[in-house]
Amino acid sequence: MNIVFVGHVDHGKSTVIGRMLADTNSLPEGKLERIKETCERHSRPFEYAFLLDALKDEQSQGITIDMARCFFQTKKRRYLILDAPGHVEFLKNMVTGAAQADAAILVIDASEGIRENSRRHGYLLSMLGIRQIVVCVNKMDLVDHDQRVFDNIEKEYRLFLKQIELEPLNFVPVSATKGDNIVFKSEQTPWYTGRTILEEIDNLIKEPPLVNKPFRLFLQDVYKFTKFGDNRRIYVGRIESGTLEQGDRLIFLPSKKRSQVETIEYFNPTEPVLKQYPDASIGFTLTEQIYVQRGELVCKIDEQLALVGTRFRVNLFWMGHRPMELGKRYFLKIGTTKTQARLIKINMVVDGAVIDKNLNKNRIDRHDAADCILETQTPIPYDPSQNLPNSGRFVIVDQYEISGGGIIRETIEDEQAGLRQQTLKREMKFARSGIHFHQRAELYHQLPTLILITGSENAPRKEAAMLLEESLFYSGKKVYFLGVGNVKYSVLDDTSPMSNRGSEFLRRLGGVAYLMLDAGLIVIATARDLTDSDVRSLETLISPHTLLAVGLDNRDLGVDNSFCVNEKTDFPSIVNYIEEWLRENHRVFYVP
Repeated sequence: MNIVFVGHVDHGKSTVIGRMLADTNSLPEGKLERIKETCERHSRPFEYAFLLDALKDEQSQGITIDMARCFFQTKKRRYLILDAPGHVEFLKNMVTGAAQADAAILVIDASEGIRENSRRHGYLLSMLGIRQIVVCVNKMDLVDHDQRVFDNIEKEYRLFLKQIELEPLNFVPVSATKGDNIVFKSEQTPWYTGRTILEEIDNLIKEPPLVNKPFRLFLQDVYKFTKFGDNRRIYVGRIESGTLEQGDRLIFLPSKKRSQVETIEYFNPTEPVLKQYPDASIGFTLTEQIYVQRGELVCKIDEQLALVGTRFRVNLFWMGHRPMELGKRYFLKIGTTKTQARLIKINMVVDGAVIDKNLNKNRIDRHDAADCILETQTPIPYDPSQNLPNSGRFVIVDQYEISGGGIIRETIEDEQAGLRQQTLKREMKFARSGIHFHQRAELYHQLPTLILITGSENAPRKEAAMLLEESLFYSGKKVYFLGVGNVKYSVLDDTSPMSNRGSEFLRRLGGVAYLMLDAGLIVIATARDLTDSDVRSLETLISPHTLLAVGLDNRDLGVDNSFCVNEKTDFPSIVNYIEEWLRENHRVFYVP
């Protein structure tokens, strides 16, 4: 079981751990004597923290800088003890350690009381989903073991934890230097009748294994080997929860592509691998080869699926040197998924230096914790952190530096939510051809792509589209121009008026394009005056296929794969721009 010790700097975390190791005879033989001898030789007072603080700077400055780890065993079970740094400058190191923990011991100095990092660390534990917390009120000897001091700290800190939806298991008065209530009950605190720190640790409940949870694996990569006639395509990643075995039917999100596990691949196995469990880094092959990319979240079709969305209510902690600002674009990473994201609303900010919540802040400053809403540029797969923590945690990258992190609490439905549900239902029911995707790609030397050309009423959309079709056709591509009239008068009821931008028109256009893309074609479509929302709707309707949006009115169309040109640009230049994009993104002239 992993237990992290957290708290404000100099409140005695390392000393509590060191004393517990010493009093339980858990130290390597002779280590305690060597540390005491070294202290005497340098005329320094001995501290139990030196048993944990290994770096020279840590011992000389009396603070923990990096995450210290040590193994510890009682009669009940084995533990991995994580000693997190308490200084505000090393919060990233603290988060790294706490993210690995099943439970936490939060240390508060009785003589100093509750400090800002006491609150920050409490909030971070809540954000990381750690619910088993014991509060250790240390240095009681400095306040003469006064019960009133202890009671006041307990009352104040319980109130704070309640505000962030945490309920501590217990508050324990201790003196790490004297050994009071660490391993043995102390006569100095007759008013305290609860457990010692060691007894509290043994009383913690080990979280049930993730093996019984729905299967989740973030796709890391797809390996293709050709030596010795090896034609396997191996999909690789680490199992976050659940199990994987031969024959499992899988779905990849957000692309919604499906297949079935044929074999499980493992490095240098002594016998065939039939089943794998959480935390295993594995590879697997599929019965039907599908084209998927890094960042997909793999689930089992017959289990609860992960969610897919673009707007989320999150708990976020900011550690960047620059504040997080409304509307600014950042990169969000969850598992192996990476996409642009922006902060669109701040519900509440908690400053670690105060207890009060700030409801009116318009930015998130360094070391602030916030309840806010994020919007991603493309749909991402995830689970609410309370259901599956590993697929509900994310980090925010600002200018190549990890500047924040948090958990997804719930989905905020956007305008594409209904369409995503429709396309998921379609993918689950769609009858696939016996000719696989990769077979068409190898034969056609292309990947199916919808090229959407839009612009104002006077923009030469149709002329550019037909010239592009001709150019691709004569270069050997399987391409089709899907004009507006083709959709309006072939699959729509022409007895009722239908605009070129109506939701029903977009739905039909997306449906027809999807069928052609499933046949492996490059489809070119035109439409007038499409909004960013219209383009995103089409992108959702044809997923998991790729859409390239081209605007002829010099306007950004708000999707990843898009560019704009001036409507006065000559047709050959427009065609050249599009063909160059197809080549650079391996949509044409591609052989898997």
